Amino acid sequence: MKKTWWAWLPVLILLLLAGCAPPRAEKVKTASIPPGEVDPAVWGKVYPLEYDSFMMTKEGGQGESKYKGSEPRDKLSEYPFQLVLLDGWGMGVEFNEPRGHVYMLKDQLDVDPSRRKAGGVCLSCKSPYAPQLKEQMGLAYFQEPYDRVHAMIPENHAELGLSCIDCHDPASMDLKLSRWFMDDALKALGKDPASLTRQEKRTLVCAQCHNTYVIPKDKNMKSTGLFLPWQESEWGKITIEDIESVIKSDPANLEWKNNPTGIKLGHIRHPEFELYSNGSVHWRAGVACADCHMPYERVGNSKISSHHVQSPLKDNMRACTQCHNQDPQWLREQVILIQDRVNNLYTRAGNAAAQAARAIELANKTSGVDRQLLDQAKRFYEKAYYRVTFIGAENSMGFHNPEEALRVLGDGLYYADQALMKAREALVKAGVEVPDKFDLELSRYAKRGTKEVPYRPEQNLEFTFDGTK
Repeated sequence: MKKTWWAWLPVLILLLLAGCAPPRAEKVKTASIPPGEVDPAVWGKVYPLEYDSFMMTKEGGQGESKYKGSEPRDKLSEYPFQLVLLDGWGMGVEFNEPRGHVYMLKDQLDVDPSRRKAGGVCLSCKSPYAPQLKEQMGLAYFQEPYDRVHAMIPENHAELGLSCIDCHDPASMDLKLSRWFMDDALKALGKDPASLTRQEKRTLVCAQCHNTYVIPKDKNMKSTGLFLPWQESEWGKITIEDIESVIKSDPANLEWKNNPTGIKLGHIRHPEFELYSNGSVHWRAGVACADCHMPYERVGNSKISSHHVQSPLKDNMRACTQCHNQDPQWLREQVILIQDRVNNLYTRAGNAAAQAARAIELANKTSGVDRQLLDQAKRFYEKAYYRVTFIGAENSMGFHNPEEALRVLGDGLYYADQALMKAREALVKAGVEVPDKFDLELSRYAKRGTKEVPYRPEQNLEFTFDGTK
């Protein structure tokens, strides 16, 4: 059937409108990013909104929780029992709340040098140059003194912390894992690094440094490498029990000796990914680290992922209200409530472990003590130490996985009590009059390290032995 002219009228009108419509706005790139470019400012010429957002990370932590945050508080003064638990380790000399990612290398350079005795390996998460230094230097990267390896970083980047290249491919801007040890760790979990989804990468680019790791030592206590202790775990279930088992499976993994107890120990470092991914409610809901700490935002007429990496508590819970319809103040109160409960148990377990350490110290000095009872006390103390430190080193005061945090601390308190009980029994059996409560003797730590960092009890949150304020 032949169409009349008016049947084509709608098509003609649409063609006219299309011809008159303004062209779609295209993102204008003012420069290209050279391969391997480390300087964030160069990336900022192409992605100025993201760069400006990232540089806001220089801001302090006002508005954050009374726990953790990004203000450089003295954590040893806030939790004095750690002076006993970490006695003999660099962390027991100076242990501050870290600032934002911009400062992460500068903060390491400013800390007491005793914290950098492990050598160049300490740069592995602190500098974007770490992967290429490791490739260039081989074993020497791990074993050379920290200052010598650090001196190989270009002078203009001597204090450069997190950089765009740590998380992005400069050619495509795709998320990428830049740290060799994360690839190895994922393979240990049975996870193929080449098959990760974008949402998984939005967690794992953070997890490549927000994890606990081991620095194995040779017979001269020189560092020989770096690995994540996930060999006995599986994706979505990395437990403190499995981490402890890996650490204790090889004497090379025992990095230091606790002075009061004489026990050689490994260490637990900021295990955010391990705690969060172990079946937490947000993990099971498919929430990535970036969803909460780098939420999308409008800048003019553009939409970007915020690179002002921070706690939702500092941003009026904006990230949380993307999914939760409650009032921001109500959400904030729930976070603080969880953290208060975890902190209470953390303080109780930590104080109990410090009491056990002092009891073991006395037993070590007592002649004729029952060695079997003392050895049992030490084994219980080890378990308490790893569990208390697991939650104390993790940067959410348990919020990333409240149920697991309370479970771990409950076990830690139990093991600390058992250690104290066995040490007391050994002392009584040896005829020693045992006090009801051991003096933690914090005056020993009045001045610590080469910088003689003072213990400032006035900063202490003044928790009683049972964890109440």
